[in-house]
This record gives sequence, C-alpha cells and structure tokens, in this order.
Amino acid sequence: MLNSRQRAWLRARANQLESSFQIGKSDLTPSVIDDLSALLTTHELVKVHVLKSAETSAAQLAEAAAAAVGGDVVQVIGRRFVLYRFSEKLAKQQKNLQLPRI
Repeated sequence: MLNSRQRAWLRARANQLESSFQIGKSDLTPSVIDDLSALLTTHELVKVHVLKSAETSAAQLAEAAAAAVGGDVVQVIGRRFVLYRFSEKLAKQQKNLQLPRI
C-alpha cells in the first residue's frame, strides 16, 4: 500500500513515461493480465492506455488490473492510468525504484 508521498513521487516519475500497454474492447482477459504482470516485473511502473473501444471506464479497469496483478493504482487521468508493483527481479539487480520513506 502506497502512502500519499510515495504516490506523488511515482506520479512525477510516470509523467515522463509513454504508454507502454493498451487495453481494448476485450477488457481484462487472462492473457492481458499475464502480459501486464510480465511488464510490471520488468519495469515496476507502467502507464496503460485504455482505447475508446473499451466498454469499461479507465478507473474501473485500473482497480481491476491492480487487484489482478497485485499492484497499486498510482493515478487515473482520462483514459490512462499508472500501475506500480515492486519487482524482486529488479531489486536483486539493484535497478528498482527507491520509494521515499515516511
């Protein structure tokens, strides 16, 4: 669970990111969840773009995706949302994001 300071720090980092994942009309299928989980393992912070053809809102998809992959929703703006999940793989390589402490 992220506190407000960590969430603000991650929002600032995500501001520079391009959307690296898209969700379309099929919404959250098992293959989409697997791909998103793999992307979070290698990047920790992912910006997702929800296409206009999606039937579900970005906020609902963000909550569902975060629950499915075990991550946290950092922010939702329009049809884009940002997810964060700590990565053991990146921590072993000392390439993970160092979140600010309280």
